[in-house]
Amino acid sequence: MTTHSIFGRALNTALPAILLLGLVLSACGGAAPAEGTLRVAFQPLVQTDPATISSDTEVFVANAVYDYLVDVDPDSNVVPRLATEWDINDDGLTYTFPLAEGVSFHDGSALTAEDVVWTFDRLRDPDNGYPTADLYANITGIEATGELEVTFTLDQTNPFFLYDLSDNHALVMSSDTEDPSDFNGTGPFVVESYSPEDRILLTANDDYFVDGQPQLATVEVIFFSDENAMVDALRGGQVDLVMRMSTPLFESLQGVDGITTYNIPTGGFDLVRLRADREPGNDPRVIQAMKLATDRAAILELVQQGYGAVGNDSPIGPIFDAYHDDGVQAPERDVEAARALLAEAGYEDGLDLTIHVPNSGGRPDLAAVLQDQWADAGINLEISVEPEEVYYGENGWLEVDLGITGWGARPYPQLYLDTMLVSGAVWNESHFSDEEFDALAALAGSTLDDQERIDAYSQIQQLLAERGPVIIPYHFPQFAAIRDGFTGFQLEAFAGRTDVHTIGTE
Repeated sequence: MTTHSIFGRALNTALPAILLLGLVLSACGGAAPAEGTLRVAFQPLVQTDPATISSDTEVFVANAVYDYLVDVDPDSNVVPRLATEWDINDDGLTYTFPLAEGVSFHDGSALTAEDVVWTFDRLRDPDNGYPTADLYANITGIEATGELEVTFTLDQTNPFFLYDLSDNHALVMSSDTEDPSDFNGTGPFVVESYSPEDRILLTANDDYFVDGQPQLATVEVIFFSDENAMVDALRGGQVDLVMRMSTPLFESLQGVDGITTYNIPTGGFDLVRLRADREPGNDPRVIQAMKLATDRAAILELVQQGYGAVGNDSPIGPIFDAYHDDGVQAPERDVEAARALLAEAGYEDGLDLTIHVPNSGGRPDLAAVLQDQWADAGINLEISVEPEEVYYGENGWLEVDLGITGWGARPYPQLYLDTMLVSGAVWNESHFSDEEFDALAALAGSTLDDQERIDAYSQIQQLLAERGPVIIPYHFPQFAAIRDGFTGFQLEAFAGRTDVHTIGTE
């Protein structure tokens, strides 16, 4: 039995079956009678194919309609979902998952191991162009080793493989799927109606395989394009739950009768980055000048009102306590040094840039503070605030020279490195490429030696602080507010992964 230390807790990746079964809710088939309605305010849906979803709204709806093979609980522990348990062979390369019995898709067809095989083969096929292709490139084979048993084989060890199987996109679909956006899942809720401009209505799946779930009869996700409007609707009683809002809006709800607020720490962050593959970002002195022009502690107070933690320009934040190196600090603000670097790079008269920003959270406020701070060093910003669905859409965040991107919380730090910073990564928005970084990230993501991984992560943090392409001024908390009258609400660090099927009414 092999135990790996994750986030300061022990992650047991080879628990005996009797212990794992104790984690599983009874799969007796058929939920108890559900009652009550929860109205949730979110940004509009854009993507409905589970393979391409990304926003909190998209993940939230998918998490209600489909099921994951394994899931991650609010304490970042991997737990069963469609799989009842798992077995890992001694060399750490073969994972076997028995599946729950009596599970059906919403169209009435029964879940089999072939559906799991089809789902993950689809996600890992590079020809499909999905963001999971790199994530699952380590899988050499997936086989149905029984009608309700599936086995994965890896080409090298991966201490985070169970977490990878719970990736936001890894929702199990039917192998007979013709239209991947048709909402045919095994999940606790069924799509009753969907109006892209207005809302999506979910009703309880009376045949859900987990006894006693879901507890709600309906969940209505109502679309808003503005966070102020979401909070106003919560105050006015038009919605019951808001899970995304800026710090000032969260503060405005403190002490409001009939509303309970939640605030939990996360590893999520707002990232400022300049493309490193073309002017002016292809001169390392420019991003270094931006780092030196930035006062991260002041930004935390001005933008976050002190909520969260100061960043060190690395995605490995303080919440990953086993891996975060407190001794690594981003450069302190030095305006004169920033000006000197810009002059050396040929911008002695200053540098004019447009910074692209989604209209969610505190990101427009962050842009405004950067505009003020960087002006002292001769970096003059024009701010372009864009709807979130536009910023993250085609020809958006991955294309612009300078942008601010919100990266949601993940249960382990390796995913950030592999998807946003290694050379050629699917979401490498800075177009960063560094051989030393790539080697360290590969080591951290494959070694089963805890200390070797800790040392690699420490070196990565130092490298990013010194010459990395990104500025991470803070790690934000997750906020939520819910009207009284509901039970079982547990906010997840990534709001979209908050389980609605455990929520009931008083």
